[in-house]
Amino acid sequence: MKNNAEINGMVFLNRFSKYTKSQIIRRWVQLLFLAVICFIGFMFIRFAGSLENGILPKVERPAGVEAFLPISALVSLKYFVLTGIVNDVHPSALVIFLIICATTVFVRKGFCAYICPFGLLSEYLYFLHCKIFKNEIRLPALFDAILRSIKYGLAGVFIYLIFFRMPVPVIEEFIHSPYHILADINMYRFFTDISPTALSVISGIGLMSVLIRNFWCRYLCPYGALLGILSVISLGRIQLNRSCCKDCGKCEKVCPGQIHIRQGQAAFSFECSACLQCVHACPEKGALKYFFPVKRSSIGSMGIALIFLAMFTTGITFAKLTDHWKSRISNEIYFYHMMTEGMLKKTYR
Repeated sequence: MKNNAEINGMVFLNRFSKYTKSQIIRRWVQLLFLAVICFIGFMFIRFAGSLENGILPKVERPAGVEAFLPISALVSLKYFVLTGIVNDVHPSALVIFLIICATTVFVRKGFCAYICPFGLLSEYLYFLHCKIFKNEIRLPALFDAILRSIKYGLAGVFIYLIFFRMPVPVIEEFIHSPYHILADINMYRFFTDISPTALSVISGIGLMSVLIRNFWCRYLCPYGALLGILSVISLGRIQLNRSCCKDCGKCEKVCPGQIHIRQGQAAFSFECSACLQCVHACPEKGALKYFFPVKRSSIGSMGIALIFLAMFTTGITFAKLTDHWKSRISNEIYFYHMMTEGMLKKTYR
């Protein structure tokens, strides 16, 4: 007799064994970017930790940390559009944001499925979900649609406040304010000195992500919502060949976006992240593929991975060559603002 753990393990393996091998390239890309993010995080912890202790850092501040400053990126985008000037306080925030937005032209909101660390975490929490529950928990369609509107509402609020309520003088004042200069330090302190309320909210989202697949990504992430909207211009789309489709429904069972693929909705859905799980799960050759109508050709996970690597490499290299990558804020200015804001752990000597 098999115990419950063995049975759950077999269900878990059964559910994923048929297509995980085809997803290995995507997983390696996710892990590669996670390794880069961890390295950036490690370097920034050393940088911020030195400042907190009243010591000017000997390590260079990693510019890549600004990838986690999307508000700064949106403010910088409006400032750049209206003035032609790249914000020199957190320039790489804008650079990375523009690169990510540019990828939607080719791979929809593939950033969520190939690069975003929260997307990767959500997938592993879903693996845990599959170990606990025999069948995936899905919310009723109406309730699901109402909850999905939250992330679009949040994205809309940020866009409205920044693009319609902030004139250039206000933006300039914000960019050079201590709050914006120390935005990365405040992000660091949010986690190192996390409040009980914030910890409870994060824990709650984590728990809900175990109960409901991609809870954060599907219902709350405004970044993903914005990329989903931008994906309407994407050249790449999931194409369904109805003559080959046997209507087995396997594609819809594995789709993290819960898209009605058999109805052809994947081609235009804001929820499609080009993860290709539906393509790899389909037992009928030619029924599903990721297709570029302009070139009349299809690509797989390797092609999408190469697009991401090429666009990030090209974009970051161009930013470095044009001196729009590193912040012009010196360590001394960082230290001064941290001291005046009372953020040092001990008196500077």
